[in-house]
Formats: sequence, structure tokens, C-alpha cells
Amino acid sequence: MGYPVLVLWVAVLAVLAFLLGGVNPATLVARARGADLRASGSGNPGATNAGRVLGRKWGALVLVLDVAKAYVPTWLVLSAIGTAAALVVGLAVVLGHVFSPFLRGRGGKGVACAIGAILAVEPVVGLAALAVFAAVLPLVRVVGEASVVATSVLLVLGVLGAVGVLPVVGTWTGLWLVVVALVVLWRHRRNVRRWWGRLRG
Repeated sequence: MGYPVLVLWVAVLAVLAFLLGGVNPATLVARARGADLRASGSGNPGATNAGRVLGRKWGALVLVLDVAKAYVPTWLVLSAIGTAAALVVGLAVVLGHVFSPFLRGRGGKGVACAIGAILAVEPVVGLAALAVFAAVLPLVRVVGEASVVATSVLLVLGVLGAVGVLPVVGTWTGLWLVVVALVVLWRHRRNVRRWWGRLRG
């Protein structure tokens, strides 16, 4: 396969991944249950709000689906084409989830999707983020704030990898982690401000 053809294939896969990311399991599950997440709870079409409005088992289902919709395509592309293409596809899924074209650009916060993509590319880093989340959640007792902490750790690991300090993470993968983390942190900017205000107070 020539380079121009490969680039074209990756571009097509990125578009498909973006559209896949835009399919929001929380919204679909809520509609099937006769609920509207936009008008309930926090108003966010994500696993946390689905669990709050529909119940924990439905929130868990949404969480698994969000992780899977990023993990599966990223892993498949990684296996079939390589790391560079997988990074593009993984980021495209996360962007599709956050800026869902099917929800007028107002999708979920991207944590579960980001973890799914990272687990496919760098499973050790993904598991480390999950461990941080699990350790922090009992302390802050707010999923959004625990997500901010875990994502901040991902950002730091990405920077360390990008500058060559973290051997297990390559330069391009490190830069990718930085971009993914910044997208998620931007989506959590209200939680970031709230958490920062608590620290200063």
C-alpha cells in the first residue's frame, strides 16, 4: 500500500471513528428508558449522569459501551495498520464523543472514551489513570473532580513521554496523550474551576 493510499485510508477511518464517537450510548439508553438526560440530573449525556438518573446498572452499561466504542476501533487499527493510525483514530473517537454531530456538538465529557483509546494504545498508562481515579474518588467524593485528577496525571505522563523522560511512552504517543488529556480537561473546565477554588479557599 502506497503512502498516499495509506493516508487516504487513515483519513476515512478517522471520519468513521468521529461518527462512531458521536453515537452517544447514554442518550440512546436513556431514550429507551423513557428519559431525557439533557433535562435530568447534571444534563450531561454520560455514564455518571445516566447512573444518577437511570440507576447504577444502566450507568455501568453506558460506561462499558463508552470505553468499548473507543477501545475496539483503536485496537483494530493498531493491529491492522500501526500506532500512528491508531492514535489518529483514537483521538477522532474522543472528539466525536465530546463534539457529537448527532447532539449538535454537545456530547459527553470524554473520560470513558479517552480511557478506552488509551487502554488500546498504552494499556499500562490507561490502568495507571484508572488506579489514580479509584484512589482519589473516595477522597473527593465527586466523579468529575476525580476525573480531573486522573486526567491531569495523564497529561503529566504525556508530557514526560513527549520529552523522552518516560521510556515506556514514545514521543508521538506522549504528544497524543497530552492532546487527549487537554480535550477532556477542557470539557471538565467547570470542575477544574470548582476544584481550584476549593484548593485556594
